[in-house]
Amino acid sequence: MNPANLQTNTVPIDSALSAQPAPRSPERRAAPRPWQTPPAPVPAPHLDDYESIVGAAELSELRFLARELKGKTVKMVNSTAVGGGVAEMLNRLVPLLSEVEVATHWDVITGGNDFFEVTKAFHNALHGAPYELTRAAQEIFLAYNEQNRQRMQFTEDTVVIHDPQPAALIAARKDREPQANWIWRCHIDLSNPNPQVWGFLRPFIEQFDVAIFSSQSFARQLPIRQYLFYPCIDPLSEKNKELDESVVRKTCDEFGIDRSRPIVTQVSRFDRLKDPVGVVQAFKMARKYVDCQLVLAGGGASDDPEGAAVLKEVQEAAGNDPDVIILDLPPWCALEINALQRASTIVVQKSIKEGFGLTVTEALWKGKPTVAGAVGGIPNQIIHKLTGMLVHSIEGCAYQIRYLLTHPEFAAQLGKNGREHVKENFLMTTNVRRWLLLLRLLQNRTR
Repeated sequence: MNPANLQTNTVPIDSALSAQPAPRSPERRAAPRPWQTPPAPVPAPHLDDYESIVGAAELSELRFLARELKGKTVKMVNSTAVGGGVAEMLNRLVPLLSEVEVATHWDVITGGNDFFEVTKAFHNALHGAPYELTRAAQEIFLAYNEQNRQRMQFTEDTVVIHDPQPAALIAARKDREPQANWIWRCHIDLSNPNPQVWGFLRPFIEQFDVAIFSSQSFARQLPIRQYLFYPCIDPLSEKNKELDESVVRKTCDEFGIDRSRPIVTQVSRFDRLKDPVGVVQAFKMARKYVDCQLVLAGGGASDDPEGAAVLKEVQEAAGNDPDVIILDLPPWCALEINALQRASTIVVQKSIKEGFGLTVTEALWKGKPTVAGAVGGIPNQIIHKLTGMLVHSIEGCAYQIRYLLTHPEFAAQLGKNGREHVKENFLMTTNVRRWLLLLRLLQNRTR
């Protein structure tokens, strides 16, 4: 579809602003029940289970690419086993690589609160936030990396280090001969990093063989090879699989969401870079002209100590507004997140900074018209007015919410286009293919 054709559906701002809200239902539904214990683990799908989605030919290609890699071993290392997109991807990538006989192991580094406070500050600084790097912070970072290096073993043919937290584990490569291939997989936006923090981390990154980024705009001047890998979602996971309507309805009832009225939803960790307070402000602007509810669903991660403080800020911004529903969910509520996204009329991801934004991918896969910040890897997913709507401000977000709620046919077409875009580029099987191709390249280099 030509974006120019879609632009003919737009109307002047004055027209959208003139839309009047429908009467609001006076009462909320029942209060949500508490979430106390995680459900039993769901077995990971097998490769053949994806055939109905991607076709037999793509699965045959994966098995062909893996033939020369049988018996090779891979270690993936990151900073958390639950919470966040990296953990979700590894939870599916590791067993699928192993299924095609590329034995893959996943390790998670450990650390105290002081370590994760430092690495959270590093994360924000690499996204461009101001930060004064102290000697104490450097020592904390190095000390915990050294502890993890001594605790772990690195006997695999390829070692993949995800993000800055475990980057100093590269020191372990000298412990083994012949040396493994070491890959640094960066999931964050490095287009404008804090120079002090990047200057501290860069000597570690330069010791790797390969760096992988989620967007072409994140690449840095490095003396090592760089590749572009889009992150991905698993269409068969609890968070993305098809759901019966009764599950969606039951979830909304439990959380007090009125399905007779439009639902605007943002799903993300309570993180300032996701701008949940800005979403509340945009929603309140939009609601002056169109009737709607706002659902902010999220939680925290073990490597993010700021979540509780941000949640409090969001609650203060919402006040006692009955149309703002804030859900602080534990990481095992993937099925509930799936149901909330499917119940939504519009999904928002108003990030200020973003590595890639897999919640955008999830919403597009479910065919939802999506409004998102034009930052990080989001423009790789949302082509403005074709697969979604990009925004640069609170006011812009409010306007696009109003526009899509008053132009349902255009919104529905965005949803259809977005789902096809995800199917072609951002599914787990495509990610497996990229990893197999890279591993073959590295294997040929070392022969």
